[in-house]
Amino acid sequence: MILFFQQLVNGLMLGSTYSLVAIGYTLILGTLNLLHFAHGEVFMMGAFFGLLMVLFWKVNFYVAILGGMLGAALVGILVEVLAVRPIKKGQHLAPLISTIGVTIILQEAAHYFSGGEPLSFPETVTVTNFDLGGIRINSVQITIFAISVLLMFVLHLFVKNTKMGKAMRATAESPTTATLLGISVNQVTIATFFIASALAGASGVLVGLSYNAVTPGMGVPMAIKGFAIMLLGGLGNIYGAMIGGLIVGGVEILSVGYLASSYRDAFTFGLMILILIFRPSGILGVSLSKRA
Repeated sequence: MILFFQQLVNGLMLGSTYSLVAIGYTLILGTLNLLHFAHGEVFMMGAFFGLLMVLFWKVNFYVAILGGMLGAALVGILVEVLAVRPIKKGQHLAPLISTIGVTIILQEAAHYFSGGEPLSFPETVTVTNFDLGGIRINSVQITIFAISVLLMFVLHLFVKNTKMGKAMRATAESPTTATLLGISVNQVTIATFFIASALAGASGVLVGLSYNAVTPGMGVPMAIKGFAIMLLGGLGNIYGAMIGGLIVGGVEILSVGYLASSYRDAFTFGLMILILIFRPSGILGVSLSKRA
């Protein structure tokens, strides 16, 4: 039983970082009806930005997270301006193909910088171990989970209570109607990419700290899992993405603890398939626009 709870705690820590990436997917798809395939690479760039700040400017981990968020947000805006906006509306596959191209470009840029070798965060958070009735948890895990939950809570307040959050919901309902109401869809698009990319950047830094490795290829598996979690939680539903990330993290770690690490992805996508078969709309299949 102790092993089960230990793995469950580890899964929640990992799943919280998954949730941040999946929320970014959900925001962009739910608000703009766009599948942003390069979102995983934005996550990867955020990890590199945070690592650069630690290595060259000797900042602490919390400043590195802010730097990773800002760097990833700027990359996300560049992707929207250069690879998404110029494409004519109505061509549904063209933006998807364009963001796939961005994926390759960002991967090659990261390869050029790192030489393809994994880079590690220096010790930026003092590691303190705690024993809670046989369940071991350390300060790094607590930090990762607390920051992830804090960011999700701040996003909840933003979407619910701010003018831009309401504009995002209105745009998700109908861009045409939002325009008639005086909402600038271009501003909403930029804000959506900024927020979604910033969350991915934070997740990149947190994952880099958790695994003590930042690589050019880390974005692809995270992008696939983020997409799977988005489907699991419900298309366009940020709260479903939050819950879905925690579920996937728990399933992965439990499969590793009781079976083998080679089965972790099989269980993740198996769970996704079952959810889509028995509940095609996902766990919380309500769009972002319907959450007023």
